[in-house]
Amino acid sequence: MMMIAMKTETTVTKSSLKNIKAGLLVLPFSVKSLKKDAPKVLGALGLNDRALKDFKAAAGDTLLFYPGGAGVKASRVLLLGIGEGAATEDYRKAGTSVARQAATCEVQSVAVDASSIVEWSARSALSLEDIAELLTGSILNATYRFDRLKSGKMEKDKKKKKASYEGISRLIFRVNAGSIKDVEKGTVSGMVIAESQGVARDLVNLPGNLLNAVDIARYASESAEKHGYTATVFNKDAIDHLGMGGLMAVNKGSKEPPTFTILDYNPGEKSKGTVALVGKGVTFDSGGISIKPANGMDEMKCDMAGAAVVIATVEAAARLGLEYRILGFIPSTDNMPGGAAQKPGDVITTYSGITVEVGNTDAEGRLILADALSYAIETYKPDTIIDLATLTGACIVALGYGVAGMFSNDDNLAAALYDAGQVSGEKVWRLPLWDEYDELIKSEVADVHNTGGRGAGTITAAKFLQNFIGDHKHWAHIDIAGPAFSGKAGAKAHGGTGFGVSLLLDFLRNM
Repeated sequence: MMMIAMKTETTVTKSSLKNIKAGLLVLPFSVKSLKKDAPKVLGALGLNDRALKDFKAAAGDTLLFYPGGAGVKASRVLLLGIGEGAATEDYRKAGTSVARQAATCEVQSVAVDASSIVEWSARSALSLEDIAELLTGSILNATYRFDRLKSGKMEKDKKKKKASYEGISRLIFRVNAGSIKDVEKGTVSGMVIAESQGVARDLVNLPGNLLNAVDIARYASESAEKHGYTATVFNKDAIDHLGMGGLMAVNKGSKEPPTFTILDYNPGEKSKGTVALVGKGVTFDSGGISIKPANGMDEMKCDMAGAAVVIATVEAAARLGLEYRILGFIPSTDNMPGGAAQKPGDVITTYSGITVEVGNTDAEGRLILADALSYAIETYKPDTIIDLATLTGACIVALGYGVAGMFSNDDNLAAALYDAGQVSGEKVWRLPLWDEYDELIKSEVADVHNTGGRGAGTITAAKFLQNFIGDHKHWAHIDIAGPAFSGKAGAKAHGGTGFGVSLLLDFLRNM
């Protein structure tokens, strides 16, 4: 069940702008360079510069020209604003605007004039490779569409049905000769990151009837075989034999078996350390016996976004050849209210031996993460361990839909993840793990309770997980409940966002 993604060919050239054949030729300008450079560039291409009165060059601003009889081989010319060109967000906004204009015009080849990339680098303190990666990644990520489940049978215009827009198939960067190698490196890494984000988005967007725990394990195994890392899959009997009481308990109400998948990218002797990533893989969360309200339950197919991010990140790490051993741990099941389902008040024994009183069966993600965290630390002894999960609605209440909550017992790790969020645009905000919150998850009949009451819900969930890392000193928990999925209301791109892939890759590449 390999994901079906459109492949984009990237090319870096020093050809003159006039000779580049493309559906869309993009001319980026900063606010500072607009008045000085834009009239000369447009004049050289035979285009009238009077339209510059309507263009301010703020990041993401665009102005479209149709060259007509001008001496340009491109079908369209797009002025693109990069604002001050001093921040990563300037280039990310610019790339997103290019993708949207390409989709509006339904062009498949886009050429970007990056002949000023050395100046952009000096202004932003970003390397040429970084800027090329940012532009490539943001352009390709913004072209993402999930429409593979549409049959087209309801499309009245048959011609339109046959000629539906499939995205950008060719992306060209025009640079000066001295910049070619750096920009080529950046376009390659940008493409890998965008494609990996697409993998995560595809997995999240597949509905529960087309993606269960076995399917997740199957995709991970296919990815491992294709990209040169290993995948080990534990079936239900093996999970039971391991004593993973949390995962087995959540699975009790389901007719679909659980899986526990371990991914292992190992660069060998050049490895600088081991990082373990743990992702929550609940393929559909009904809430179990503590069933969720009907409104919005259809979006609970996204409750495996943490697992999707882990798979995509390990895949990207292998493709990029990172110098760390990256392990991925994916406990996966759905959470259903069947006749055999776990009940509020049940007490379960987790892999670690810690007993848990289940106060609410909709607090299931922490139960399966508890098993995976304990197993990963005990068996592989990673230097750093990070878990990602769409864990609590309380995190959305605290931070909204654009930012993830972060918890860590390591100040340096927390700072590195925060910095990675600022650079990648996938922002995280640290919340406390103070001891007084432990009081909220005390149980009278077991070692710990899986809920902590109405207040501080995202914090008590993190405190619950902290019980299962033992004395490990370098752990972080990232609650991606808000940014992992864009709902229908007001969303520019409905569905999975891939949030966490860029964050983790930036962190891993800058450790």
